[in-house]
Amino acid sequence: MDHGTVGSAQSGRLLVEVREEGSSAVVTPAGELDHHTADLLREPLDDLLAKGFSRLVVDCSRLEFCDSTGLNVLLGARLKAEAAGGGVHLAGMLPVVARVFEITGAEAVFTVHDSVEAALAD
Repeated sequence: MDHGTVGSAQSGRLLVEVREEGSSAVVTPAGELDHHTADLLREPLDDLLAKGFSRLVVDCSRLEFCDSTGLNVLLGARLKAEAAGGGVHLAGMLPVVARVFEITGAEAVFTVHDSVEAALAD
């Protein structure tokens, strides 16, 4: 675990790192987000929301794949964060992942930023 990392979870195909940035939490999934790995992202998102972080930034710059199960994890976190007065911001999506959000229309319900820095500044 990195010194700047609050926590991390790893499977063979997905590593999730979490860090605090002021009143926001930055969650970085790296690898493939699918049916087999979705809980590795769902659990830290739920934990952060339970700890009172209602503004979550998901750094997608290392996310190589996202299927409908992964998309549902993010949509579920968005609903919970918005109910708590915050939201889920997506940052740095690779084209292959951005395409999933575009095709499904999910990009319309998330605030999407070019970078984590831009998301934190918003």
